Amino acid sequence: MFDTVLVANRGEIAVRVINTLRRLGVRSVAVFSDADADAPHTRAADLAVRLGPPGRSDSSAAETYLRTDLLLDAARRSGAQAVHPGYGFLAENPAFARACAEAGLVFIGPPPGAVELMGDKINAKQAVRAAGVPVVPGSQGGSPTDAELTAAAAEIGYPVLLKPSAGGGGKGMRLVHDPAELAGELAAARRVARTAFGDDTLLLERWVDRPRHIEVQVLADAHGRTVHLGERECSLQRRHQKLIEEAPSVLLNPETRAAMGLAAVRAAEACGYTGAGTVEFIVPGIDPAGPTPAGVLDFFFMEMNTRLQVEHPVTELAVAVAAPTGTDGPAAERLDLVEWQLRVAAGEQLTFDQSDISFLGHAIEARICAEDPERDFLPTGGRILLLDEPTGEGIRVDSGIQAGSEVGSLYDPMLAKVIAYGPDRPTALRRLRAALAETRVLGVTTNAGFLRRLLAHPDVVAGRLDTGLVERTVEHTPEVLASPLLRDRSETGGAAPAESLYYAAALARQLGLAPAAASDGWTDPFSVPSGWRLGGGTAWTTHRLRLPGHDPVTVLVRPAAVDTPSDSGPAFEIQIGEAGQPRLARAALTPGRLHLTVDGLRTTFAHTTDNGAGGGLGPTQWLGQDGDAWAVHPYDPVVDRAGAAGAHSGGLTAPMPGTVTVIKAALGEQVRRGQALLVLEAMKMEHVITAPHDGTVSELRAAAGATVAMDELLVVVEPAEGTDEESTGAAS
Repeated sequence: MFDTVLVANRGEIAVRVINTLRRLGVRSVAVFSDADADAPHTRAADLAVRLGPPGRSDSSAAETYLRTDLLLDAARRSGAQAVHPGYGFLAENPAFARACAEAGLVFIGPPPGAVELMGDKINAKQAVRAAGVPVVPGSQGGSPTDAELTAAAAEIGYPVLLKPSAGGGGKGMRLVHDPAELAGELAAARRVARTAFGDDTLLLERWVDRPRHIEVQVLADAHGRTVHLGERECSLQRRHQKLIEEAPSVLLNPETRAAMGLAAVRAAEACGYTGAGTVEFIVPGIDPAGPTPAGVLDFFFMEMNTRLQVEHPVTELAVAVAAPTGTDGPAAERLDLVEWQLRVAAGEQLTFDQSDISFLGHAIEARICAEDPERDFLPTGGRILLLDEPTGEGIRVDSGIQAGSEVGSLYDPMLAKVIAYGPDRPTALRRLRAALAETRVLGVTTNAGFLRRLLAHPDVVAGRLDTGLVERTVEHTPEVLASPLLRDRSETGGAAPAESLYYAAALARQLGLAPAAASDGWTDPFSVPSGWRLGGGTAWTTHRLRLPGHDPVTVLVRPAAVDTPSDSGPAFEIQIGEAGQPRLARAALTPGRLHLTVDGLRTTFAHTTDNGAGGGLGPTQWLGQDGDAWAVHPYDPVVDRAGAAGAHSGGLTAPMPGTVTVIKAALGEQVRRGQALLVLEAMKMEHVITAPHDGTVSELRAAAGATVAMDELLVVVEPAEGTDEESTGAAS
């Protein structure tokens, strides 16, 4: 075993690898950009080495985590004998694996030749086809031109799927239904592939309708033994990005499981694989109303990921290996895949074979990402003000964040993973939903609440999954996945949208108006927000609030004349707007919590304030419940009107913080409504800003390569004469 290992990655995977190194007694070395100087992985390691250009700060991946020379220098300076690449960045880069070997370092992963072969999806398909593994019909050849891809699409028939040959993780994939759209989608896919992977080679495959995405974990040593560790179902996706993964799949019968596992082993052996890897398959959808087919189901090879997968914890929790005969201890043990990566890289043999491996219960994982489901899942960012991560029976959290962490737009949006295990699938589902309800991230909007509701979707509960389920639900029945607090229930006697959030934020502000007691215990009565006034009733205190995506509201609060004491906090009358119905409410603040009682119904929110986000109007109130989080901002109509008066007609602002990658329009150019003007990239996702109306580009403030803040003005399109003007452009 090695003495010192450098982890060439960041975030939760770096922490995950470092934890195993510590358990094995191996010295760990972290690397970090300036943006990650105080990140959890730097503190978890025994030693940390800065990456980046000397004499200046540049935390971009290209100048830090993707710099082979800096990583090798960090290994040399720290005395590392081996490098663990994690996933992403250089994990599937054969040149990096070779550079490690040339520097006398062990690359903890497969041989460079296997990485290179399986990293080229075109050659990978040819190799596994020769090994008897079924593949999806598609384009042929090593580097097809646009004309060849167009011809292949016509031969195969639409719809077709475009995929970067060198890529992974769903980045750059394009589903094309109409031949007229193919040319534009080819250009977009090549651009993303070139940016993300440095190679714009594409392949084209037949689109399988309502497919299920099922992958098989393999593990191979350098002594000729390869095993599979069962499958994981990853069908719950959005924009080809996995959201939920589970093991085992509810779809596979024993015959299909055995056949798919054998195919995965053959694929690994076809490229001389060693270490931990994943072979991904696509399974054609099955009519949920029809009978379950008998025998081996159809399945096709998609690709092989020559690294540890994000979702590897579900295999670690759901799969067990029988203990050798005659040994003391439990009859079956779970595996640490990182440990076996290390052992295989150190030359050790696997101590078990295929017959020793079986499933032991069920595990499900949810990826917590910095994105806003209420705003079409645009990336978010900011500073984490409050963080509560779940604990309990059957719960595991792999996290790369802490309170105070800054979440920027330079890296992947995934912050953490919450994994639940149970003896069966219903138990694992219940535990994961409960854990997501206890996941509280304030200061940065995440998808935790959305994922919790997704797990309660009837089709998810029943196991009727496919890769389009999430997008169909978002498009056709979005209310199913919307937060209950944002639904309009007023017609049935319930609350108006966000009503309880406005009550909570207003009362938190009201409690904050109370003066602190002086050192002698005396409080100036005129500084107390009692609403007292001479010759009249108790005055209202006005709180003007704004929830992003909603119209501003006015909340009126005044102390209530209630004789009954309560530990729920002081009593208030509260109403929304002048014409609102007064309600009796109480509120109390405890560390990290706001306890709200309205008409006898008590609700507890996670709570904190952001004193720097209110624009001089007071602190922004952050509220969280059941995995969701909301920032309720103070609002001044006078300031808002002044801003509107000075706003640019036809001005388009950045919908998220990010980097401008492409400028598609020129100053003075005549543009049509919906025409792409520029491309904005954040957290490895591409968003197109389009013209809101026909007109002329009168201002172009963005430049290719520039970093922009959320709501920063990018371009102004003056409407053509006689054109109905719209306020903003679209991001897609």
